[in-house]
Amino acid sequence: MNLILLFDLDDTLLNNNMGGFIPAYLNALSQHMKSLANSDLLIKTLLKATEIMMQNTDPQQTLKQSFDAAFYPKLGIDPLRVEKVIAQFYEDVFPSLRPLTKPMQGAKAAIDQAFECGHSIAIATNPLFPRTAILQRLEWAGLPADHYPFILIPSYETFHFAKPNPAFFTELLANLGWPEGPVIMVGDDYFNDIKPAQTVGINVYWVGTATDKMNENPLIPRGNLVEFSDWLDTQSMKQLGIAINTPQALIAILAATPAALPNLIDFLDPTLMHKQPAEGEWCPTEVLCHMRDVESEVNLPRIIKVIKDHNPFLPGKDTDPWSEKREYFQQDGKQAMTDFIISRKSLLNLLSTLTSDDWGRMARHAILGPTTLFELVKIISDHDRLHIRQIHQILNS
Repeated sequence: MNLILLFDLDDTLLNNNMGGFIPAYLNALSQHMKSLANSDLLIKTLLKATEIMMQNTDPQQTLKQSFDAAFYPKLGIDPLRVEKVIAQFYEDVFPSLRPLTKPMQGAKAAIDQAFECGHSIAIATNPLFPRTAILQRLEWAGLPADHYPFILIPSYETFHFAKPNPAFFTELLANLGWPEGPVIMVGDDYFNDIKPAQTVGINVYWVGTATDKMNENPLIPRGNLVEFSDWLDTQSMKQLGIAINTPQALIAILAATPAALPNLIDFLDPTLMHKQPAEGEWCPTEVLCHMRDVESEVNLPRIIKVIKDHNPFLPGKDTDPWSEKREYFQQDGKQAMTDFIISRKSLLNLLSTLTSDDWGRMARHAILGPTTLFELVKIISDHDRLHIRQIHQILNS
């Protein structure tokens, strides 16, 4: 059974005191761009834009797009004008910050051992930097990405959610094709790594000493990276699967699907959009058309009805025949994906208004019998994960 390990970067794999690193980074960047913007204004605007980026909840807007919209207009700078300047900063100046960091003791050994055991590893760093900055920090940690086969490294160019939003973790898992096996998040920060990962049902390991963690949940496994490797050897993989059982987890999954789908589809060779992996199986275009129609004609109307009516009756719908009847194969898969995302955002907006009591609202389903709004949304999330896996398998076939 394949184990997926999600490792935080700063102060987990790389000893990097942000209290010293961030001011040095800001000073270096402001000096590099002083011919384009006042240094004080640039730093103030950058910090505000970063705050806005971290709060992004729009699955159609990458973190970079969120940052750029809050940063460049405030400075009156055309992003295209400074593109080369920024690239030069990360190539020539950012490396000078390396002495402020050092490899975390035991990190390389823990990663090496995990790979030797056949585990898969994704870097679950907060994606607030360009990819080049994250790759450089991995190298500073003694873990260069051109040497280690990390299955995913998020960055602000491709990700839509940031820690501590639980949707960061579901977006990570969706980009990995929603693995069905065991998953563990390894990180040092309770509020950014441990708590949100637990919110979406991911198992965790808290890196740090016991003494500085005792004020928090004493049941969380914790220790340094050497102790993590020893602890991992004692674990039953069957007990480390993802457990989704909270409304927050369901909303995070539903938000991750429209965020991850474009990334997955963009990696597909265009010729595969209409290629059926086997006789009788749907191609990606058919999958996307199916998701679009189920979202707009089943999911959204059904949830609206449960919220508005008292214990409504919900008829069952057989949606699989729609593929042939509506000729999904002949349609535009990417447009279907766009239409799905529009409907999904409407559903997310609706769910964001619910109270804890609303999640227990009852309905009578033609097949399920008595059910709740929570169970109905859980079915939608399971449907999402099924089809994300389907597309991911085609991508890797």
